[in-house]
Amino acid sequence: MDKKLVLFLIVLPLFYIAKAQRFDGGLLAGFNGSQVTGVQYNGMFVKGYHKPGVIIGGYVETYVAKAVFAAMEIKYSQRGARNKVTEKNPEKYVMRLGYIDVPVYLGFHTNPKGAVVGGVSFGYLVSSNELDNYGQLPEGDLLPFNTIDIQPFVGFQFDFLDRVKTDLRFALSVLPIRELPGEGTNYYIYNNQFSKVISLAAYYQLGR
Repeated sequence: MDKKLVLFLIVLPLFYIAKAQRFDGGLLAGFNGSQVTGVQYNGMFVKGYHKPGVIIGGYVETYVAKAVFAAMEIKYSQRGARNKVTEKNPEKYVMRLGYIDVPVYLGFHTNPKGAVVGGVSFGYLVSSNELDNYGQLPEGDLLPFNTIDIQPFVGFQFDFLDRVKTDLRFALSVLPIRELPGEGTNYYIYNNQFSKVISLAAYYQLGR
Protein backbone atom coordinates (compact mmCIF):
# COMPACT_ATOMS: atom_id res chain seq x y z
CA MET A 1 0.00 0.00 0.00
CA ASP A 2 1.25 3.48 -0.86
CA LYS A 3 2.80 5.17 2.20
CA LYS A 4 1.06 8.50 1.48
CA LEU A 5 -2.30 6.73 1.43
CA VAL A 6 -1.50 4.95 4.71
CA LEU A 7 -0.60 8.26 6.36
CA PHE A 8 -3.80 9.89 5.05
CA LEU A 9 -5.94 7.03 6.42
CA ILE A 10 -4.16 7.28 9.78
CA VAL A 11 -4.54 11.02 10.30
CA LEU A 12 -7.92 11.84 8.70
CA PRO A 13 -10.15 10.20 11.36
CA LEU A 14 -8.34 12.07 14.12
CA PHE A 15 -9.02 15.44 12.49
CA TYR A 16 -12.75 14.75 12.61
CA ILE A 17 -12.61 13.55 16.23
CA ALA A 18 -10.60 16.62 17.27
CA LYS A 19 -13.34 18.92 15.97
CA ALA A 20 -15.54 17.85 18.88
CA GLN A 21 -15.83 20.58 21.52
CA ARG A 22 -14.00 18.79 24.33
CA PHE A 23 -11.16 17.33 22.25
CA ASP A 24 -7.75 18.61 21.19
CA GLY A 25 -5.65 16.87 18.59
CA GLY A 26 -2.69 17.14 16.31
CA LEU A 27 0.23 15.47 14.60
CA LEU A 28 3.12 13.47 16.04
CA ALA A 29 6.47 12.32 14.69
CA GLY A 30 9.56 10.78 16.22
CA PHE A 31 11.86 7.79 16.47
CA ASN A 32 11.95 4.32 18.00
CA GLY A 33 14.89 2.39 19.38
CA SER A 34 13.86 -1.27 19.54
CA GLN A 35 14.98 -4.82 20.13
CA VAL A 36 13.39 -8.27 20.11
CA THR A 37 14.02 -10.84 22.84
CA GLY A 38 15.15 -14.34 21.91
CA VAL A 39 16.67 -13.44 18.53
CA GLN A 40 19.69 -15.55 17.53
CA TYR A 41 21.69 -15.38 14.33
CA ASN A 42 24.58 -17.75 13.60
CA GLY A 43 24.49 -18.90 17.22
CA MET A 44 24.78 -15.41 18.73
CA PHE A 45 22.06 -13.45 20.51
CA VAL A 46 21.02 -10.14 18.97
CA LYS A 47 20.67 -7.73 21.90
CA GLY A 48 20.36 -4.01 22.52
CA TYR A 49 18.16 -1.17 21.27
CA HIS A 50 20.06 -0.95 17.98
CA LYS A 51 17.14 -0.95 15.52
CA PRO A 52 16.05 2.64 14.76
CA GLY A 53 12.69 3.41 13.21
CA VAL A 54 10.34 6.29 12.51
CA ILE A 55 6.97 7.13 14.09
CA ILE A 56 4.38 9.28 12.33
CA GLY A 57 0.69 9.80 12.94
CA GLY A 58 -1.87 11.80 14.89
CA TYR A 59 -3.49 12.02 18.30
CA VAL A 60 -6.55 13.27 20.16
CA GLU A 61 -6.94 13.96 23.88
CA THR A 62 -9.46 15.32 26.35
CA TYR A 63 -9.37 16.18 30.04
CA VAL A 64 -11.46 13.92 32.27
CA ALA A 65 -10.45 15.72 35.49
CA LYS A 66 -8.47 18.83 36.43
CA ALA A 67 -5.07 17.15 36.11
CA VAL A 68 -6.01 13.97 34.25
CA PHE A 69 -6.42 13.50 30.50
CA ALA A 70 -7.31 10.58 28.25
CA ALA A 71 -5.74 10.20 24.82
CA MET A 72 -5.66 8.02 21.73
CA GLU A 73 -3.19 7.87 18.87
CA ILE A 74 -3.11 6.27 15.42
CA LYS A 75 0.38 6.01 14.01
CA TYR A 76 2.75 4.11 11.76
CA SER A 77 5.67 2.69 13.75
CA GLN A 78 8.87 0.97 12.58
CA ARG A 79 10.60 -1.43 14.94
CA GLY A 80 12.46 -4.76 14.99
CA ALA A 81 16.01 -5.86 15.83
CA ARG A 82 19.53 -5.29 14.52
CA ASN A 83 22.85 -6.89 15.29
CA LYS A 84 25.52 -4.32 16.14
CA VAL A 85 28.40 -5.28 13.86
CA THR A 86 31.80 -5.42 15.60
CA GLU A 87 35.18 -7.04 14.90
CA LYS A 88 34.22 -9.94 17.16
CA ASN A 89 30.75 -10.20 15.66
CA PRO A 90 30.91 -9.10 12.00
CA GLU A 91 27.66 -10.75 10.90
CA LYS A 92 24.91 -8.42 9.71
CA TYR A 93 21.34 -9.17 10.78
CA VAL A 94 18.35 -6.83 10.59
CA MET A 95 14.69 -7.51 11.39
CA ARG A 96 12.37 -4.81 10.03
CA LEU A 97 8.77 -4.65 11.23
CA GLY A 98 6.15 -2.05 10.36
CA TYR A 99 3.01 -1.62 12.47
CA ILE A 100 -0.11 0.48 12.56
CA ASP A 101 -0.39 1.22 16.30
CA VAL A 102 -3.39 2.49 18.24
CA PRO A 103 -2.28 3.48 21.78
CA VAL A 104 -4.90 4.47 24.37
CA TYR A 105 -3.75 5.95 27.66
CA LEU A 106 -4.23 8.24 30.63
CA GLY A 107 -1.97 11.13 31.58
CA PHE A 108 -1.50 12.58 35.07
CA HIS A 109 -0.02 16.07 35.37
CA THR A 110 2.70 16.16 38.02
CA ASN A 111 3.25 19.90 37.37
CA PRO A 112 1.87 22.47 34.88
CA LYS A 113 4.24 21.34 32.11
CA GLY A 114 4.91 17.68 32.85
CA ALA A 115 2.75 14.55 32.89
CA VAL A 116 3.21 10.84 33.51
CA VAL A 117 1.40 8.65 30.99
CA GLY A 118 0.48 4.98 30.94
CA GLY A 119 -1.66 2.78 28.76
CA VAL A 120 -1.82 0.01 26.17
CA SER A 121 -0.93 0.06 22.48
CA PHE A 122 -2.67 -2.25 20.02
CA GLY A 123 -0.60 -2.96 16.90
CA TYR A 124 -1.32 -4.51 13.50
CA LEU A 125 1.64 -5.79 11.46
CA VAL A 126 1.68 -4.36 7.92
CA SER A 127 5.21 -5.29 6.78
CA SER A 128 8.14 -7.51 7.78
CA ASN A 129 11.46 -8.66 6.40
CA GLU A 130 14.83 -9.93 7.61
CA LEU A 131 18.25 -9.23 6.12
CA ASP A 132 21.81 -10.50 6.50
CA ASN A 133 25.14 -9.93 4.73
CA TYR A 134 23.72 -11.43 1.54
CA GLY A 135 20.46 -9.50 1.44
CA GLN A 136 16.94 -10.59 2.27
CA LEU A 137 16.69 -14.00 3.94
CA PRO A 138 15.15 -16.77 1.79
CA GLU A 139 11.46 -17.39 2.43
CA GLY A 140 12.23 -20.97 3.47
CA ASP A 141 14.37 -19.69 6.36
CA LEU A 142 11.75 -17.27 7.70
CA LEU A 143 9.40 -17.89 10.60
CA PRO A 144 5.96 -16.25 10.37
CA PHE A 145 5.22 -13.21 12.52
CA ASN A 146 1.98 -12.79 14.43
CA THR A 147 -0.29 -10.10 13.04
CA ILE A 148 -1.44 -8.60 16.37
CA ASP A 149 0.82 -6.98 18.97
CA ILE A 150 -0.23 -5.65 22.39
CA GLN A 151 2.19 -3.44 24.34
CA PRO A 152 1.58 -1.88 27.76
CA PHE A 153 3.69 1.26 28.14
CA VAL A 154 4.67 4.02 30.54
CA GLY A 155 6.20 7.37 29.77
CA PHE A 156 6.55 11.08 30.40
CA GLN A 157 5.36 14.13 28.46
CA PHE A 158 6.75 17.64 28.72
CA ASP A 159 5.20 20.82 27.26
CA PHE A 160 8.08 23.03 26.14
CA LEU A 161 6.13 25.31 23.75
CA ASP A 162 2.54 26.51 23.58
CA ARG A 163 1.52 23.89 21.02
CA VAL A 164 4.46 21.47 21.16
CA LYS A 165 5.29 18.74 23.65
CA THR A 166 7.69 15.81 23.74
CA ASP A 167 6.86 12.25 24.73
CA LEU A 168 9.33 9.64 26.00
CA ARG A 169 7.99 6.14 26.65
CA PHE A 170 8.96 2.50 27.15
CA ALA A 171 6.82 -0.37 25.83
CA LEU A 172 7.02 -4.16 26.06
CA SER A 173 4.95 -6.74 24.18
CA VAL A 174 2.79 -9.08 26.26
CA LEU A 175 1.76 -11.11 23.22
CA PRO A 176 4.62 -12.75 21.29
CA ILE A 177 5.46 -11.25 17.91
CA ARG A 178 6.27 -14.83 16.83
CA GLU A 179 6.96 -18.26 18.28
CA LEU A 180 10.42 -19.80 18.49
CA PRO A 181 11.07 -23.13 16.73
CA GLY A 182 11.99 -26.36 18.47
CA GLU A 183 10.86 -27.94 21.70
CA GLY A 184 9.19 -25.60 24.15
CA THR A 185 10.15 -25.00 27.76
CA ASN A 186 7.99 -24.42 30.81
CA TYR A 187 8.57 -20.68 30.49
CA TYR A 188 6.34 -18.60 28.22
CA ILE A 189 8.96 -15.90 27.67
CA TYR A 190 11.57 -18.41 26.48
CA ASN A 191 9.27 -20.02 23.89
CA ASN A 192 8.50 -16.79 22.03
CA GLN A 193 9.93 -13.51 20.81
CA PHE A 194 8.77 -10.19 22.28
CA SER A 195 9.32 -6.60 21.20
CA LYS A 196 10.83 -3.91 23.43
CA VAL A 197 10.64 -0.27 22.37
CA ILE A 198 11.95 3.07 23.64
CA SER A 199 10.40 5.97 21.73
CA LEU A 200 10.84 9.74 21.61
CA ALA A 201 8.33 11.87 19.71
CA ALA A 202 7.20 15.47 19.27
CA TYR A 203 3.48 16.35 19.36
CA TYR A 204 2.09 19.42 17.61
CA GLN A 205 -1.42 20.56 18.58
CA LEU A 206 -3.62 21.78 15.73
CA GLY A 207 -6.56 24.15 15.92
CA ARG A 208 -7.00 26.20 19.09
